[in-house]
Amino acid sequence: MTGNADIGLIGLAVMGENLVLNMESRGFTVAVFNRTTAKVDAFVNGRGKGKKFIGCDSIQDFVKSLKKPRKIMMMIHAGSPVDAVIQELLPLIEKGDIIIDGGNSLYTDSDRRVKELEKKGILFVGTGVSGGEEGALKGPSIMPGGNPAAWNSIKPILQAISAKVQPGDQPCCDWVGDGGAGHYVKMVHNGIEYGDMQLISEAYFIMKHYLGLNNQELKDVFAQWNKSELDSYLIEITSDIFGKKDEHGEYVIDEILDSAGQKGTGKWTAMNALDMGIPATLIGESVFARCLSSLKDERVKAAKILPGPNASESSKHFQGDKKQFIEYVKNALFASKLVSYAQGFTMMRHAAKEYGWKLNYGSIALLWRGGCIIRSTFLGKIKEAFDKNPNLENLLSDSWFVDQLKVAQTGWRQVASASLLHGIPTPAFTSALSYYDGYRCPTLSANLIQAQRDYFGGHTYEKLGGKKGEFFHTNWTGRGGNTHSTSYNA
Repeated sequence: MTGNADIGLIGLAVMGENLVLNMESRGFTVAVFNRTTAKVDAFVNGRGKGKKFIGCDSIQDFVKSLKKPRKIMMMIHAGSPVDAVIQELLPLIEKGDIIIDGGNSLYTDSDRRVKELEKKGILFVGTGVSGGEEGALKGPSIMPGGNPAAWNSIKPILQAISAKVQPGDQPCCDWVGDGGAGHYVKMVHNGIEYGDMQLISEAYFIMKHYLGLNNQELKDVFAQWNKSELDSYLIEITSDIFGKKDEHGEYVIDEILDSAGQKGTGKWTAMNALDMGIPATLIGESVFARCLSSLKDERVKAAKILPGPNASESSKHFQGDKKQFIEYVKNALFASKLVSYAQGFTMMRHAAKEYGWKLNYGSIALLWRGGCIIRSTFLGKIKEAFDKNPNLENLLSDSWFVDQLKVAQTGWRQVASASLLHGIPTPAFTSALSYYDGYRCPTLSANLIQAQRDYFGGHTYEKLGGKKGEFFHTNWTGRGGNTHSTSYNA
């Protein structure tokens, strides 16, 4: 067929296959292509049989099957594969056609592609898609950015397939910003996701190894939490996980190796935070926690020689109020999640200044209310915070966040203290608390660091009560003279 498809998709892996089923179910005719053409045949004769799909066995036929202006979405591996497919498409498409990269691409790559393709008259969009397999099929959160001239053409399709939230069936899809903004927001989303998953795993570890809860009890705790302010997708599926048994009646969770993988987006978030000088400490610790988990053989050896308290032994002698301590864990989890989101939105605020984007932070929060991995009930409170103050520097300063942290703080500190005393590794909980205490501390120890830098390197310092930007140098030894280094921040 020629020119019948509303949109085409390249890449029939899990996300691609489910996205096109979603599109077709909303009334769109979809052309599909995969480098391994056997996947195309299997799909159109399997899950896609009898539906409005055009299976293509060549990139040329794929392009011919699309209505103009052509809308081509890629769901393929980030990096060079995206550039390779673009180069294949360029001789076959024309000015005004639209290429959409729906994979987890690095935002700087998307920014480059927008500029390069605009010179050729092609409109490029880099969009984050969150929700996993089920979200892709039933309605994901979609975060498009890139060339704004493409938005009116792709908006009806992307908003139709996105998740909807009440009131009014609001689509969890809206234009994020120019250049690489869409993939940047998705990167931060994934960084927050890393933090959420690490925090939940730490809560589980404390309750299992310190309080001695079994899997059924853990399932029940997370199910109850999902009816509270912690209501979220990750809490919901965590409860399900603790109830799952294999064909032998054994709990699946107890059979899984404690070594977590990663695909790089969390690392990108941490690296970008370092580049901008933003203390996204919880996200960074969550990435490093996965790295540490991968050192399984080393950890097993270290456990035999490094002294310290044993959490599982402590659970046998726990004398406190178990119900109360579970509430403390809940408080610690909630407070740490608030810090995680605050750090993520602070990153986006600084990136907007750095890259000249006009990001609507309240709107971004709403994009995450449905369909995506980090969807949770308090995202609406983030929208309210930015509605009250669009120039809010840090979410922790908003009155609702202040009130929540005031309530949760005692339990948060109890959990952090118990973890340290009993040898329970909780890098995300303790990092979040340290960030909170550092952020609320008007005077930090950095004056000594600056004195040390000036002592050994003549790096100068500013004075308390002095003019901002006025630097001083002390001849600490009496031998250094008045020469000092130029002041700058790396």
